[in-house]
Amino acid sequence: MKVAAAILAASIGLASAVEPPKPGHPDKPKHPQPPHHGPTKKPPKPPHYPTGKPTKTKTGASSTSTAEPTGMPPVDSQALQDAISVDALRAKAQQLEDIAYATPDRNRVIGSGGHNNTVDWLVENIERLGDYWTVYRQPFTALYSNVEGDITVDGSTFEPSFFEYSPGGTVTAELVPVNNLGCEASDYPAEVEGNIALISRGTCPFGQKSALAGVAGASGAIIYNNAPEPLGSGTLGPPPRPEGEYVPTLGVSQANATSWIERITGGEAIEATLDIDSDLYNITVENVIAETVGGSKDSVLVIGGHSDSVQEGPGINDDGSGIVGILEVAEQLTGYAVNNAVRIGFWAAEEFGLLGSYHYTENLSAEEASKIRLYLNFDMIASPNYILGIYDGDGSAFNQTGPAGSAEAEKFFEDFFAANDLNSVPTDFSGRSDYAGFLDRGIASGGLFTGAEVVKTEEEAELFGGEAGVAYDVNYHQVGDNMTNLAFDAFEWNTKAIAAAVAEYATSFESLGPANTTVTANKKRSVPLHKHNHEGGCGRKSQ
Repeated sequence: MKVAAAILAASIGLASAVEPPKPGHPDKPKHPQPPHHGPTKKPPKPPHYPTGKPTKTKTGASSTSTAEPTGMPPVDSQALQDAISVDALRAKAQQLEDIAYATPDRNRVIGSGGHNNTVDWLVENIERLGDYWTVYRQPFTALYSNVEGDITVDGSTFEPSFFEYSPGGTVTAELVPVNNLGCEASDYPAEVEGNIALISRGTCPFGQKSALAGVAGASGAIIYNNAPEPLGSGTLGPPPRPEGEYVPTLGVSQANATSWIERITGGEAIEATLDIDSDLYNITVENVIAETVGGSKDSVLVIGGHSDSVQEGPGINDDGSGIVGILEVAEQLTGYAVNNAVRIGFWAAEEFGLLGSYHYTENLSAEEASKIRLYLNFDMIASPNYILGIYDGDGSAFNQTGPAGSAEAEKFFEDFFAANDLNSVPTDFSGRSDYAGFLDRGIASGGLFTGAEVVKTEEEAELFGGEAGVAYDVNYHQVGDNMTNLAFDAFEWNTKAIAAAVAEYATSFESLGPANTTVTANKKRSVPLHKHNHEGGCGRKSQ
């Protein structure tokens, strides 16, 4: 039975007055109860909400006046945090689920009615806040591919992992294990020619392995995980590769590959069939960019999360939670005076290679990039078996130091959680979410993450409650990523943390240190694979 997946490629003050439950609280249910499904009312406007009527949004153009509102109080961190409520977060998350479930495929994947309606919903929610914000759509072209495939070995069919950009085709040949990790041409024995290369994950990108297999004359490649957990979907990266063309490539578990390698080492020949279909066509997708009318445009805070889900489900934690948290903070910020402009990026096509955020950052001029003092990313902030993860800006945990200012952003969130008697842990700048393009440009970055497919450790269960030996999000990239998948205590605390950060940096960037006057060229960051529990982001793995 073939398994389908959608593939995309680009072408171009601290404690609250009323506190949510502490993470790990003994009264917290293991599985959040599903909320009432039905129509939801729009939350009331905040008491400091300004007057002014929004205008219709034009693609690529701001939708409201650029005249700075007057007579507003300065942003108050504690008041902004106190305005965040579970009821409001629940209502917006429910609206996202309703958007997904109103479509035949019940998802919000790029190119679907579910995603198009998500984009409209985001624009409408910003527009209704009046002339405090400008908002525009940023379209770009993407290559969409629908992929189906399976692997058959000894007459048994295995459900594979899929890789974006894999060529289609049917290949039947012997499996030939590759030496080491398949990152060098010398790792591929002569026997690979005409056969299917069996390659371990690790060290270098999946695309490099597939291309090197092609250089060695392989007719196909199977990449297997280097850890017990499922490999999940990944990406080969957009062609062309400097090494050469890709070969048809699928993925399998470590357990399956280990059993095959043991048999081959024992002298047995194993024949496999890769059957991959791939249809490609261009579509137009849209980022949504909003910005406060007030505040210095020479000193900007950017916050962001992605608007799309995978094909398999509605994506209410990944990343409905992030965009709902950002949207709620934007609503409550409306009517406060800010010294520094706050810009929001709702990025399209994160799940298929961070396409929207890369389109945005790669099209920033050097001058525009230099005006962004800090980017904060919020991707999966309500995982059911969560950690409270903070991106490792100082590099002390994972040796991936962010640009100047990133360490200070990490410390801000550490201090926030500590002041609220909450534990936190660092999470890696692994390149799997929308901060990647900002890091590439030398822009200070940070953010929050509650975990995806990696299994929670005993130590983490002591820190945050939940279940050791179980993934942070058992419904990651699955049909079950719906309203019942959200941990609302983590959701509320993380949204309050977003509010605290917005209040801090909309007022002053002094705590970040001097501005970075040098930005880098548009070169994608190469991030080595780490074997750890905190891969910072949810997007498709590239290695």
